[in-house]
Amino acid sequence: MRPNRFYDVIRIGPVQVGTFNNGRGQTRHTAACTAPNCGFSTEHRDRSAAELAARTHRCT
Repeated sequence: MRPNRFYDVIRIGPVQVGTFNNGRGQTRHTAACTAPNCGFSTEHRDRSAAELAARTHRCT
């Protein structure tokens, strides 16, 4: 199986949003925080949902 390749990556504050194709051939979108010790990441079907999660994320 091929590793995930992210494309169309943008950064919103400390959160990166990227698009990838999963093993079932579906296009998925993820938002992951790059701040130390945060651990926030989500996976969505819609790009807009991933970007909304990135915009509303607050590190604890």
